[in-house]
Amino acid sequence: MTADDCEKVKVAVRVRPFNKRVHLLEFRNIDHKCTYRSGQEEVFNSLGSGVLENAFAGYNACIFAYGQTGSGKSYSMMGTAEQPGIIPRLCNEVFRRIRETTCESLEYKVEVSYMEIYNERVRDLLDPKKSNKHHLKVREHKILGPLVDGLSVLAVDSFEQIASLIEEGNKSRTVAATNMNAESSRSHAVFNITLTQILKDVEKDFTGEKVAKISLVDLAGSERAGKTGAMGKRLEEGGNINKSLTTLGMVISALAERSNGKKEKFIPYRDSVLTWLLKDNLGGNSRTVMIATISPAADNYEETLSTLRYADRAKRIVNHAVVNEVRTSSSASHPACPRQSSEFIAFIAQ
Repeated sequence: MTADDCEKVKVAVRVRPFNKRVHLLEFRNIDHKCTYRSGQEEVFNSLGSGVLENAFAGYNACIFAYGQTGSGKSYSMMGTAEQPGIIPRLCNEVFRRIRETTCESLEYKVEVSYMEIYNERVRDLLDPKKSNKHHLKVREHKILGPLVDGLSVLAVDSFEQIASLIEEGNKSRTVAATNMNAESSRSHAVFNITLTQILKDVEKDFTGEKVAKISLVDLAGSERAGKTGAMGKRLEEGGNINKSLTTLGMVISALAERSNGKKEKFIPYRDSVLTWLLKDNLGGNSRTVMIATISPAADNYEETLSTLRYADRAKRIVNHAVVNEVRTSSSASHPACPRQSSEFIAFIAQ
C-alpha cells in the first residue's frame, strides 16, 4: 500500500420528480446537484464514472444513497430495466474497460457479493436459503477490516452474469407496501465488487497486483410511523431501520467533528451492523460518494431538511484512501521497487 490520500466524502443531492414541476433548491457546498431533469445516464456520468476510475487506479470506492422512504434511492442505485441505475451501469462499464485493456501482461479478476441487512441481521442475497438457516456474523479482520463470515463471493466474467445475479438477488430482498411507497425496501442492500488487476512483466521478473473493493449501498429509507401507516411487523422493521440510520447519523456527526479538528471522539461503528460494515467507507480506506435523495413535496419538509443536514455533515468527513497493491519478485536480484507503481498505472492508462 502507498501513503494515504486524504480526501473528503463527495456529496450529491438528487431531487425526485413531483407533479412535473419542481422549484430548484439552492444547496451550498454540494459537489453535484441532480434535478428531476437529470436522467440516469447523466447521474452515472457525474458520480459513477469517477468511482470506476478510482477502482481501476487501485482505490477502494463506495457510493451510498441516503434519504427518506420513496425519495428515489433504489431508482438511483438499481433503476429499472428501461432506466438502469448506477449499479448495473457501473458493472457494465467494468467489463467494457476490461475488454479494452486485457492483454498478455494484464489480467483481471472480478468477484461479487450481494447482501441485505434486515432487522440488524445479514442475509446473503446470492444464497438466501443459507441465511434463513444460519444468521451470518460480522467479524473484524485485522488487515481486511469488517467481514461477513460465510457470505457468498462469486467470480464473474461478464456483465450478463452479474445482471443475472442481481436479478436473482433482488427477488430475495425484503420489500413491503407502506402509505408512502408501494415497494418500500425494508432492508439495507450492499452490492460489493472486488476488482483484481494482475500485471506480469517477464523481463523484469515481477508480478504486480492491485485489488479494489467497490461498495454500492442502497439504504432503506428513514420513515415515520404516522406517515407510513406501519403496524405490527412493518412497525418493527421501521424501528430497526431508524435505529441503524440513527447510528449512521451519529457516526457521520462524530467523524465530521473529528475532521473539524476537535479532540478525538469515539466513533460508534459497532453500534449497528450497517455502520460496522461501512467502517472503511466512512473515515477509512475508501473514496466515497453520498447521494442524498429528497422529495420536493411540502409535507416532506422536515425529512428533506434532515437529509440535507446529514449531507452537510458527511461532506466534512475526511477519508484516507490508499492504493491497494502488492508487488512480488521471484528473483532476489530483482527486488520490487517504488517506480513499479507508476509503471503499473501508466500501463493501464494506455
